[in-house]
Amino acid sequence: MQAKPKINIIGAGISGLCAGCYLQMNGFETQIFEKHDIPGGLCTSWEKGEYTIDGCAHWILGSDKGSGFYHMWSEILNLEKINFHHHEIRIHVEVKNTADKYGSKIFNVYNDLNTLQNYMLDLSPEDEQVIKQFINDVRVLQKYELPPLMDKLPLIPSIIRGIKMMRYLKFLLILNKQRKVSNYDLAKKFKSPFLKEAFELLYDGQEVKMLVFNFPQAVFDKKSAGYPIGGSLAWAQKIADKYTSLGGKIHYSTPVKKIITENNGAKALLVRNDVIHECDAVLSAADWYKTVFEYLDGKYVNDKLLKLKEGKVIDVYYSILLVSFGLKKTYKEFPHFHRFPIELQLKSPCGTTWDRLEVHFYNYDPTLAPEGKTVMACSFYTTNGNYWINLRKNERVKYREEKTKFVNSVIELLEIKFPGIKNDIEVTDFATPATVLRYTNNWQGSAQGWLPGENIIASSPVKMTLPKLKQFYYASHWGRPGGGLPVAINQGRDVAKLICKDFKIDFKTSKAQ
Repeated sequence: MQAKPKINIIGAGISGLCAGCYLQMNGFETQIFEKHDIPGGLCTSWEKGEYTIDGCAHWILGSDKGSGFYHMWSEILNLEKINFHHHEIRIHVEVKNTADKYGSKIFNVYNDLNTLQNYMLDLSPEDEQVIKQFINDVRVLQKYELPPLMDKLPLIPSIIRGIKMMRYLKFLLILNKQRKVSNYDLAKKFKSPFLKEAFELLYDGQEVKMLVFNFPQAVFDKKSAGYPIGGSLAWAQKIADKYTSLGGKIHYSTPVKKIITENNGAKALLVRNDVIHECDAVLSAADWYKTVFEYLDGKYVNDKLLKLKEGKVIDVYYSILLVSFGLKKTYKEFPHFHRFPIELQLKSPCGTTWDRLEVHFYNYDPTLAPEGKTVMACSFYTTNGNYWINLRKNERVKYREEKTKFVNSVIELLEIKFPGIKNDIEVTDFATPATVLRYTNNWQGSAQGWLPGENIIASSPVKMTLPKLKQFYYASHWGRPGGGLPVAINQGRDVAKLICKDFKIDFKTSKAQ
């Protein structure tokens, strides 16, 4: 009997776990080496007292039919057995300078497109043309299965495949048109001062391409972007359990030190305690910088990768300061996800300032807190995550002091918005970019890899192979701008297909039972 090809995988994040599942399905022998003692990578949660702090998923694109991601997730997990929560309102955006015709300063982003359209038309009938065009742009995206899985297209008759391929060529033209419009561009078209300000603040004053908003909105409307009850770590654990049920092995608390190469081919992994694990090929689903410049000592690079390292190609996604609280009340009378202006400017020692807060009450997930209590999280985005990383590395005492000061400042601002909340806080937690780097190696403490730029559908300079290196593959959320769980599973699936092709194995999947 011919031996199964052996693949060593670095990282038990979502890409590594999903790639491992697909490879096990296709007859490979795989094992994953993970530095942490739990699966998930950035898709994680952690306990603080009797509370569970969630550090990742607000929703899963493809939780039900209505998204191409559904096909991928359902190849690994039986989604019908998972409890998803669907919100009526995606986010409440509170404006500062204007109010709607009813005197409210809160703009509700309804997940149902009909509801959202009727709500906006009621607020501003004079903007009917702009509103309907905005809703239509989202609906156009619903006509296409995203992402298109080419191996799912029919092989015969070929005319059907050709027609479907032509539809996606048309879709690329639609994307090219929509990707040029930002929330600021759309805001300028409204006659209503309230809608104008609301759309300017969709991303707290940031100018972002509307495709970033429209893609998930198209899926929300189809109820295919639910939040998995139990949170991010529970989601990751389900995938890890599927992987091990397929025969895969996970070595936790086993950080990789080097990828061993011979004759320009990846031959083995050197892990903790200088143990060597030989293989037929290496798949890194770890951080791109750690992989290219540390595990491989920067030996297999090109000009693009060097420029990427120097920050000359594409910006790194924001780092997040995640301040969370365990509260002894549920706070169900307030919106679950709310952005609002604050009376006093909040300043971080990293130099970033904020005029608004983003508050997320997790009272819809009873597994995260004891009955009658809840978890609340405040997220702050910064481009200077290295400040926190360097502070923890060089001045540990000051790092802890600055964390305490920042949390106390946040509490004072929350007390203004939610009087009495200070007395309801039982637990506090502050995860910085240094926390992210410590547990996941994610470069510069980035939350999601690369930041989508002007061309948000562009591919990443980080490919699935490296120059002049054989028997090596790479896949992670660094593989496409925007990152996140959708990119992670897409990368895991695509790299498994590539490995199958190189080993002359027909790529096969089946729906999980």
